[in-house]
Amino acid sequence: MNHSVHGIHHVTCIAGDPQENLDFYVGVLGLRLVKKSVNQDAPDTYHLFFADAVGNPGTDLTFFPWAQMEPARRGVGLANEISFAIPVGALDFWRERFDAQQVKYDAEEIRFGEKTVTFRDPHGLPLALVESNDARDFVAWDASPVPTEFQLRGMHAVRLWERALAPTAKLLTEHLGMTYIGEDNGWHRYGADGGGSGKWVDAQELPSERRGAWGTGGVHHVAWRVRDDAEQFGVRAQVESMGLSPTPQIDRFWFRSVYFKEPGGVLFELATDGPGFDRDEDMSHLGEQLILPPWLEPHRAQIEAMLPPLELPRVKA
Repeated sequence: MNHSVHGIHHVTCIAGDPQENLDFYVGVLGLRLVKKSVNQDAPDTYHLFFADAVGNPGTDLTFFPWAQMEPARRGVGLANEISFAIPVGALDFWRERFDAQQVKYDAEEIRFGEKTVTFRDPHGLPLALVESNDARDFVAWDASPVPTEFQLRGMHAVRLWERALAPTAKLLTEHLGMTYIGEDNGWHRYGADGGGSGKWVDAQELPSERRGAWGTGGVHHVAWRVRDDAEQFGVRAQVESMGLSPTPQIDRFWFRSVYFKEPGGVLFELATDGPGFDRDEDMSHLGEQLILPPWLEPHRAQIEAMLPPLELPRVKA
């Protein structure tokens, strides 16, 4: 039996100042902070999760704020852009909003037939908005500063730079169950479950490009959706059969994870759809308090003393 991933689960990035990060993604982009926690492997830094109203897989962009790090170095072996889906016709609203919020953006372009505008967050992370009416698992956040009809519907695609495309293409199609869709302006598109918004990965081959490096304004890893443990173990075995070295399953409490580097060096994760962010918080109060997984709870006082203060932005339209 061949197992496959089902699209983007979340993408985790590296931010600078955590308050600037929070103010931008909630106050400007209108996402909901659905979990305020810590990096479970380095609990002296936050782990902030921004998503739709309920934290649906595929809507969740997360950050480790490591303000002391150098800026990311763009190059091969990294994901270098994350795009969000917005409804068809919403780009005019977003351009006006960016003008009002003093967010710089680039001229509109067409990618794989879809209208796209690129921009960066305050710490330099490359982002894009893409008009798409593809069906999405999305719940609007009523308290967002962005009206429901214009809200970000979740991540649309991730883009990778590869020194050699063939080994990565083999992983995506033969071991993760994706379909090759086609090429546009040097970018090769692959789709999980046959493709659609939230299920795309685009890769570009750049044989002479330098290797990238993690830093602020860069992507740390890309997580792909699997339904449950059985499917995760099945995909993990397929990844291992390619000669790669996936980790054992790691319990992240709100989902379970397996990590590995794809052949070009990008860190991938297989993440289960559940249990979900309301496992330890009421859905109406997600993100308001510092939440620790049970094994870190005994160290709460020590952890809280290491973290800078962080306030939810006063959301304004």
